[in-house]
Amino acid sequence: MGGNTVAKKNRKKKIKIRLELPKDDRSQTNFSIILAICMMIGVGCMGFWITNADLVFKPINQMPMFLNMACPDSFDANSPVPPTYSDNESCFLTQESPSTEIWTEEWSKVGSPGGAGFFIVPGIDKQRLGTMPHPQQFANIECSAEADNNGVFTLSVVERYYDMTTSVQDSAQIVANSDDCGLQDIPVEANKKYEIWVEIEPGQPSLRTFEFTVSVDAYDGIPDNMNNRSLWIGPGFELGPFDIHPTIFVNFFGIGLLVAVFPPSIYKDAQARKIKAIEDKFPDFLRDLAEYWKGGLSMVVSVRTLARSEYGALNDDIQKMSDQLSWGIPFGDVMRLFAGRVNTPLVHRAVSLVDEANKAGGKISDILVTAANDSREIKFLEGERVRAIASYISVIWVSYLVFMGVIVVLSKVFIPAIASSNSGGESESIGNMQINAVDPLFFLVVFFYGVSAQAVGNGAMAGLMATGRLSNGMKHSGFMLILALFAFNFVAFTPDLIGVPMAEGLVHSIGRTAPG
Repeated sequence: MGGNTVAKKNRKKKIKIRLELPKDDRSQTNFSIILAICMMIGVGCMGFWITNADLVFKPINQMPMFLNMACPDSFDANSPVPPTYSDNESCFLTQESPSTEIWTEEWSKVGSPGGAGFFIVPGIDKQRLGTMPHPQQFANIECSAEADNNGVFTLSVVERYYDMTTSVQDSAQIVANSDDCGLQDIPVEANKKYEIWVEIEPGQPSLRTFEFTVSVDAYDGIPDNMNNRSLWIGPGFELGPFDIHPTIFVNFFGIGLLVAVFPPSIYKDAQARKIKAIEDKFPDFLRDLAEYWKGGLSMVVSVRTLARSEYGALNDDIQKMSDQLSWGIPFGDVMRLFAGRVNTPLVHRAVSLVDEANKAGGKISDILVTAANDSREIKFLEGERVRAIASYISVIWVSYLVFMGVIVVLSKVFIPAIASSNSGGESESIGNMQINAVDPLFFLVVFFYGVSAQAVGNGAMAGLMATGRLSNGMKHSGFMLILALFAFNFVAFTPDLIGVPMAEGLVHSIGRTAPG
């Protein structure tokens, strides 16, 4: 009895350790983070668009809801009176900087007593100024006087009053044929009439030609970031021959869709390509593993040997499998861990086949060969599907490009032609027919919405047909939206069509009169 007791005490107890290896695949977590961030940015862009598009919010004061919310101390959304210049200047988003209006003319054979012409300084109406005075304005004159002899003449800018009296604002003695010809920084006032005088004293030689350019700082009461219908167009800049406004409110509709779906779909599609690369090599791995097993090598040695071979995207996973087998983890568990990392139906199917057949006591080499052949057949069928669907994908892309091209041509040719037919901005009547004034931007916006919706729908259909994954469809949609944004911003959204106030030149006299 005593001996048995000692034997029981000395018997070694088996300690069973359950090794749960953590999954190091963070692709789903990363995708969720990217999707959440992009959705928040996309919703923000959509919020900016909807508060500027006047589709839902139409404030009484005719300003976009975005500006009413951004500058509540400057604008009252419930006021029936449009904002004044002083209201606009009190908001950092609606301030106005001067543009330049120009008058260029050439006079020939100017003799004594000289020549004169008038111009009117543009400006903001007094009732639109509000509590602020009109911003200060300046005029500049650059000239070139050619004569047979270097005579002297007087160049002056004169204000003409209603009682026909005059007041000289600035003047200078100019020598003909010299480079120093002109007047700079002449203070002028809005909505007043000024005259440019060229006075030649008797005995001085005549000017063969006198060419001049009058440039005046001009204000029209329209903020820099707004168009002539109080819609947000944002700052503009020139890119080669193009004058674009990338932050025009309608762009945020396309940008919101693009940001919300494109980056997550790119990431998801990249992960899908990695998995596809693994799946492409998986049948080869199973086949080679079966061959090594048939050759009499153990599973640990077989996998360790294969880990030194080249299997492309599968190399890292084979190395992990080799390490796990060397730690004593059963082959079935190693395969299940691998299936969990890749997590695709193809791998799960093959691993389940091997696992179930192994439990049933089948010959594992034959099982591996069968699983390899099954996986290879599935990949072949997937390739056949891609090749069969490729022509349909091409049709979808071509139809979208044709649709977008037609819309852009309509925007560039048809809409300007209609708009120019009633450029006065008022409705016209022809007999019993009423022709309403056309706002080009309204049609451009509608066209852009249509092209964007077509991009999302066509792209989703193309991706679903090609791979069965919505993420792939959103990638197609993203590329289509990018094309639409570029096409409209560089071709259709020209300054004259989106309502950017255009320089019309100074109101001035025709021909010349005598000074005085």
